[in-house]
Amino acid sequence: MNKLERFKKELNSVFPNKLITNFSPSSSYRNRCEFTYQKDKYVMYQGSEKIYIATFRSAARQIQYLMPILLEQINKSKRIKTKLFQINFRTNNLNDVMVTLIYHKKISDDLINEIKNLSSQLKVKIILRSKNFLFSTSSKYFKSAIKYKNINLYQTDNCFYQPNKFLLDYMIKKVVEFIDDADDILELYCGVGTFTMPISYSCNKILASENNRDSIKCIKIGLDINNILNVTNVRLSDDEVYELLLGRKFNRTKDINIDKYNFSHVLVDPPRSGLTKKTIEMVGNFKNIIYISCNPETYLRDINFLKKHKIKKIELFDQFPNTQHLEIVSLLQKN
Repeated sequence: MNKLERFKKELNSVFPNKLITNFSPSSSYRNRCEFTYQKDKYVMYQGSEKIYIATFRSAARQIQYLMPILLEQINKSKRIKTKLFQINFRTNNLNDVMVTLIYHKKISDDLINEIKNLSSQLKVKIILRSKNFLFSTSSKYFKSAIKYKNINLYQTDNCFYQPNKFLLDYMIKKVVEFIDDADDILELYCGVGTFTMPISYSCNKILASENNRDSIKCIKIGLDINNILNVTNVRLSDDEVYELLLGRKFNRTKDINIDKYNFSHVLVDPPRSGLTKKTIEMVGNFKNIIYISCNPETYLRDINFLKKHKIKKIELFDQFPNTQHLEIVSLLQKN
């Protein structure tokens, strides 16, 4: 039984209707890839097994093209390859590529100069990281464009960004469609604003929370560049938002009057671990829940706790073909 059949079977008791699945091409779909560097090769892990590669078929074509060229340049330079242990790639729909080289050593001025030359030669942004150190050949912020309202999003090399280049715009379109007759929206795990900014056109105002400092910086840049004025973002964890709604004051929220919000919807896009018990209790008080999940197992667990809500709309997104991963976008409404 494949992952789609398994999920449909497990969901059937609470949603017996037909499920729509959006499929990705089976190759060249990943905008974001991370590899260990060993023995002059990129390394992937399959369980405990190491797989040594020079390129990666699932990566976006810009990354596939660059990988062997960059690897050759790294292996030619003792200074660049020494104590290098990880190589990360990100790309966007503008065909730009950002590379991060992560080291177990202090970054020298000679290494920085060599990387500047390599960046110019390959025409890619390169970031160097080691403990408590970061150097970037240009701004550390990386711009991506989405189709909806021609919004520009910003990311760094170490914050979460949706990885599938083919399905991202479809996911955004679906989330916007699920926001109907909204007043104010509470969003948890907003990241860099991938969904925040598109749904800002469908409501009065948004309070968007995120615990990652780099993501908060990125969403602030995006809101400013896109001239979106009805979003307030705050650095709080999911459990801290629970306490905020109960009246707790934080230094980070001193300018926010929670009583001025009339929340009709909550949007949650949690990590694979799903929602905490406090968060489930909190979102259960909302009439409308937009639940985006990257883990069918924790999604099924969480909706089982939300007994007063029913799935009204749901679509699946197969972001990682030929794997067990599956993305879910759903609307839950209270009876």
